[in-house]
Amino acid sequence: MKTGYLIDMDGVIYRENQLIPGAREFVEALIASGAPFVFLTNNSSPTPEDLSVRLGHLGVPGFSPRHFYTSALNTADFLSETHPICTVFVIGEGGLLTALHERKIASDAINPSYVVVGEGAVSMEKLAKAHSCIEGGARLLATNPDNWCPISARDTRPGAGSTAAFLEASTGRRAYYLGKPNGYMFHRARRKLAEMVGGMPDQIVVIGDTMETDIRGAIEAGLQAYLVLSGSTSIEQVADYVYQPTRVLSSVADLIDEIKSGKPSSRLDSPVYSNGFARNNRVGRRHQTDAEHPAKRRPRAPMTR
Repeated sequence: MKTGYLIDMDGVIYRENQLIPGAREFVEALIASGAPFVFLTNNSSPTPEDLSVRLGHLGVPGFSPRHFYTSALNTADFLSETHPICTVFVIGEGGLLTALHERKIASDAINPSYVVVGEGAVSMEKLAKAHSCIEGGARLLATNPDNWCPISARDTRPGAGSTAAFLEASTGRRAYYLGKPNGYMFHRARRKLAEMVGGMPDQIVVIGDTMETDIRGAIEAGLQAYLVLSGSTSIEQVADYVYQPTRVLSSVADLIDEIKSGKPSSRLDSPVYSNGFARNNRVGRRHQTDAEHPAKRRPRAPMTR
């Protein structure tokens, strides 16, 4: 049975600019086995080339850009497939701008079809312009639903979801959120795996550290969902969710022998134990979700002059 892997990066392969123990050996085992794999990230800022260089600096060199699929690429794919002649006003950085440019999606600061929100520096000037575009009829699209993203054990940075939420509040318009857990992200990632091996793998495993995005998206897409505890989720939090991972592992290191031998262990054999990585314990909603944003347009408060 041929198994393909869709692998989250932050919290799974590295954390705080260092490799998680066993991550390099895990990737080497994947390469040696010939299993197709794609790194899947909600971060829209880097290009695949940027991510390849970053992993090289961390000690895992030699990756082709085809091994990476970001929410920026997913957004460009979505727009080129559903509205190929659209124009966009973008709040975001290099990875998003590059992905849209490569799909020949033109920028438009006058009358865009969409306001597209990703990670990156946000100014009041840009927010005001985006607000004006949405008031003029542009649709609001976010590359991912992350309100914040951890950058260390103690620090976070604002995510695309928080910027989109600002514009939702100011315009009364609802955003559409791409990236994980949106099924379109997993649909396109599966297509990338199929292109690598000339056909769809018999089984696809999603490996991630976040219940709201990685695990939820995998379950809803009908894929195997492996949760690792080397990132943002603790074992105590897993029971809080209606949907559950197929397996819970301490880290990707637990899969090395299994991949090398080609003999899968049972779910009950998955080792679950605490590790030395500190976790960010920030409270509040990390992700924007459809459930929190009903489809009905919210009425705007009357404006007075």
